[in-house]
Amino acid sequence: MIYKNNLVEFEGKNVRRVWHNEGWWFSIVDIIEILTSSPNPRKYWSVLKTRLKSEGSQLATNCSQLKMVASDGKYYLTDVGNTEQILRLIQSIPSPKAEPFKRWLA
Repeated sequence: MIYKNNLVEFEGKNVRRVWHNEGWWFSIVDIIEILTSSPNPRKYWSVLKTRLKSEGSQLATNCSQLKMVASDGKYYLTDVGNTEQILRLIQSIPSPKAEPFKRWLA
């Protein structure tokens, strides 16, 4: 597996992404942080993932993990989604930033 890491910016916030298997995969936690301004986006994602699984959503079960660089410079497995999965995720999060983020992602 070859990973090509890349960092992109949305409204001053960084979004980690990885080119893998001929497509971009985005860090779910980074996107949740942008959409919710949550002080703990990892916890928000954990609770949301549990809720989505209990509702039978395939989004949480089909979530992949790829290695991405963290703030400490080390690589860790991170929950990621491709563009289609991220668009579905955005629908699950009430946020005024949802529409601008969708346009940015497109």
